[in-house]
Amino acid sequence: MPLEGVFHLSHEDVLSYEEIMRIAQIAVEEGITKIRVTGGEPLVRKGVVNFIGWLSRLKGIEDLSMTTNGIFLSEFAQPLYEAGLKRVNVSMDSLKPELFKKITRGGELSRVWRGIEAASKIGLNPIKINVVAIKGYNEEEILDFTQLTFEHDYQIRFIEFMPVGPENSWNQERYLSCLDIRNIIERSYKLQPMANKGYNSGPADLYRLSGAKGIIGFINPISGHFCSTCNRLRLTADGKLRPCLFSDEEIDIKMALRRGDSDEALKALLHSALSKKPRGHTIKEPTFRKCVREMIKIGG
Repeated sequence: MPLEGVFHLSHEDVLSYEEIMRIAQIAVEEGITKIRVTGGEPLVRKGVVNFIGWLSRLKGIEDLSMTTNGIFLSEFAQPLYEAGLKRVNVSMDSLKPELFKKITRGGELSRVWRGIEAASKIGLNPIKINVVAIKGYNEEEILDFTQLTFEHDYQIRFIEFMPVGPENSWNQERYLSCLDIRNIIERSYKLQPMANKGYNSGPADLYRLSGAKGIIGFINPISGHFCSTCNRLRLTADGKLRPCLFSDEEIDIKMALRRGDSDEALKALLHSALSKKPRGHTIKEPTFRKCVREMIKIGG
């Protein structure tokens, strides 16, 4: 969260669940098989369990997941699972309670752990814990996160620090590449690459440690440049389709919805968004312009 908080949108400014469902239905008809609900924090929106139930009943959806900060997960894990949620990604950038509280502007790490444990017990699987690694901030915890895989069958995913948001303090001095992270781990452990990434691995390169229950994943949007294989579209809460996380180019689908455009017109907007996906980012080039929207307003 930004230090000063975020500007609150009115109900009229955000898409209703019914509007999101119409877009989801059209997307499924066009071949989308995986949906992830994210935020902000999706568990603070009233009616989210019913919404997950609606999504899970869409014919053609093979995978339905959620990214959450985990604060309310212990309360929602059971009803979400019963509604049809398959798995969760939990954002957790530190295992130190005080540093975690600082990063999240007051979050309690113990509540997140209770949520993860509840989700695991209920059967949400795989559980992915997302760690944004930042030099001089949490790099000394990389081995602590790695050691979690010996105790739990979680997927610990290290993500490169990305230049997103106007106040984001990204710079080369704070940036840790996945190669840097791997080198830290390999001073103590031997990483064994997994031959088959699996259906739910997403962009992560997956590894195991000998004797570990869980998996280590590396997501390298900066150094890896996997844009050519990216097939994701993001739908923001205020009704914008975003072809690329690093670009501020957006297509206003809310306007089309509310003026009564046909399904065919909405499908055309989806295809237009896909056609605008860039071949690659330009982060290391002089022409690069940082994405202005905060991550909390885009969706992880």
